[in-house]
Order: sequence, then C-alpha cells, then structure tokens
Amino acid sequence: MTRQKVGGTNFNFFIVKQLPVIPPDWYTEEDIEFISSRVLELVYTAYDMKPFAEDMGYSGEPFIWDEQRRAILRAELDAKFAKLYGLTRNELRYILDPADVYGEDFPSETFRVLKNNEMKKYGEYRTKRLVLAAWDMMGY
Repeated sequence: MTRQKVGGTNFNFFIVKQLPVIPPDWYTEEDIEFISSRVLELVYTAYDMKPFAEDMGYSGEPFIWDEQRRAILRAELDAKFAKLYGLTRNELRYILDPADVYGEDFPSETFRVLKNNEMKKYGEYRTKRLVLAAWDMMGY
C-alpha cells in the first residue's frame, strides 16, 4: 500500500523505517493469540475462506455473521492495537473523537463519516463506546 503512495520508482529502506508498523518481535504469544482468534472469526464467515481458516489452524465451520459480535471483535482489536502502539486511554479517546477530549468547539474530527453514520443508525457513536469499553475490560 505504501509503495502505491510513494511517488517515483524508488522505495528506499529509510521510508520503510519511518512507517508506523509494530515490529514482529514486539508481539507476545498472548498478543498473537488474541489478534489471530479475532481476525479468524471476522474473516472466516464463508466456506470459500476455508483455506485461510485451515492455515490458521482452525478446522471448524465458518463463523456466523453477527453484526453486534463483529462490532465487538473490531473494538477489541482497536483497543489491543492502541495499547500495542503505546497509547493511553485519553489518547485513544482523542483519536476516536477529538471533541470528546477538547470540547465541541474543537475544530478537528477524525472519523466524521463513521460517527455521523452511527449517530443516525444507533443514536450514538457506537464504535467509540465499544472501543473504550474493550480498553477498560482489558484492564489497560
């Protein structure tokens, strides 16, 4: 993805070193299990993804598509990656909704379309609530 965004034909190593990617050796076995189990459930929802599930070590049936469950799984992943990137709860709140931290007059928004769509559909910014609840549940 980065290569498509870089102009010209050169993709130098110094660019790779500047990308906000967590090094593989920073992940613990618990992190890998936490992330992979949720990714598996989000991805393996149809038989055409069976090879992926088998590569992940799973031989069961595809997971049922449940919007509420999927929202919770995504929120748990968001909270986990926020922690892996070293964010505090307040920094995560700011990323999700800067106005929540600095007040309604704050001139910046991060996920305007998501927030507006969820306000219309659920009457709340559900993603923010679920991510912060997942953060709190994990005891960060």
